[in-house]
Amino acid sequence: MNSAAVRMPMIALLALIVAVMLSGAGSALARKAPDSFADLAEKLSPAVVNISTKQLVKSPHLNEMPQFPPGSPFEDLFRDFFDQQQGQQRSRRVTSLGSGFIIDAEGIIVTNNHVIAQADEITVNLSDGSQLPAELVGRDPKTDLAVLKVESDKPLPFVSFGRSDKIRVGDWVLAIGNPFGLGGSVSAGIISAENRNINSGPYDSFLQTDAAINRGNSGGPLFNLDGEVVGVNTAIISPSGGSIGIGFAIPSNITENVVTQLREFGETRRGWLGVRIQSVTDELAESFGLDKARGALVAEVTDGGPAEQAGIRVGDVILSFNDTDVPEMRDLPRIVAETQVGKKVQVVVWRDGRKKDFDVTLGRLEDFERAEGVAAAQPDKQGSEIADLGLTLIPLNDIVREQFGIPENVEGVAVIDVESASAAAEKGIRPGDVIVEVAQQEVSSPADVSKKVAEIRKSDKKSVLLLLNRGGDLRFVAVRLADE
Repeated sequence: MNSAAVRMPMIALLALIVAVMLSGAGSALARKAPDSFADLAEKLSPAVVNISTKQLVKSPHLNEMPQFPPGSPFEDLFRDFFDQQQGQQRSRRVTSLGSGFIIDAEGIIVTNNHVIAQADEITVNLSDGSQLPAELVGRDPKTDLAVLKVESDKPLPFVSFGRSDKIRVGDWVLAIGNPFGLGGSVSAGIISAENRNINSGPYDSFLQTDAAINRGNSGGPLFNLDGEVVGVNTAIISPSGGSIGIGFAIPSNITENVVTQLREFGETRRGWLGVRIQSVTDELAESFGLDKARGALVAEVTDGGPAEQAGIRVGDVILSFNDTDVPEMRDLPRIVAETQVGKKVQVVVWRDGRKKDFDVTLGRLEDFERAEGVAAAQPDKQGSEIADLGLTLIPLNDIVREQFGIPENVEGVAVIDVESASAAAEKGIRPGDVIVEVAQQEVSSPADVSKKVAEIRKSDKKSVLLLLNRGGDLRFVAVRLADE
């Protein structure tokens, strides 16, 4: 037999074997969806809990007593009724529902901050139907995360965190939670996108998924196919309030770091650089001599802060921080915040057409914010104490917005203190309320409010009409002016 004729089939056979091996390797990289998610759901569901909260909300008083003609027999009757209502502030209980998951057999539970915010009572409902009261260990409004603790007479089922930075767009995920208060519910989908910024906080870097997420799913886990938590379901985009396949989860890499700090300290301890930054546009990059738009441009340096002490100055472009590149401006706050307080790090900046290195010892962000909050809350020389209303007011700024959770689109003057015996207190006005209008005129400073109140007093009116914004809700309140 011709040797060449023997070699050709052998070569073809080897080629076939190699092709089969490569095909198998490709299948391993592109992990197939299981025939069913039932085993995974059965294994994970016991560690997912439903969370119900109760809050005591005080109802507002009647604004003003109706006016009657002089000598009307109804005047005394209504005065007695009105005075009684003013002296009795009715209250009602408001309940809300959400989800969470157990990460420790001792009863440590992770959920969203907005699920338990302002709650007077928190109850955790386990998958076996039992209910346990929960106490708050710590919460972080910036990432919308909270940690709870329950006491149980037996070890509780729990789940573990996975690596969200290892998951890829197109990977399968499983969401388990409590949509619309229906109880444990499972939905499956894929990761649709990564590093999403939905302008909900300073450290946005959400995973996007098309797994069905609805009201009540907030705080529930997003699992990979290994049964590891890779995200915390927290928000949806929907014109109707129901799932349209665009849901967002806080990545586990961010969650795990925050949860560790909340468990250890009861609060976060974030790194602080002491700069205000802005994006580097193509035009700015060209003017600075950068090859492309990247990094974070330093627009302001805090006096006495870590950056100033290290020599960083306005106009520097921060290219890397602690050996981590800074592709965009919005990446830097998250990278800095995740770095240990007090750590000495190397910061690479672009200055005068070349790179320069600086060694920076990080401060603590929370310490700076507390100091700024105290300074911002001091009454100014224009008279932030409005004695006629019994209110102390302050212009809106980033610190005040952060402290009271006031959205960026709300304008006006913030209330930071209310005299306990004042008419404003009787009407339920409280710190964190924003005065949008006085006598149907917009105001933007305590001086504006003081001026309008003075005008109203000169007109011999007994009360002043305020338009308040509280948590996005607008309401008018008529406040009696204090006696002169």
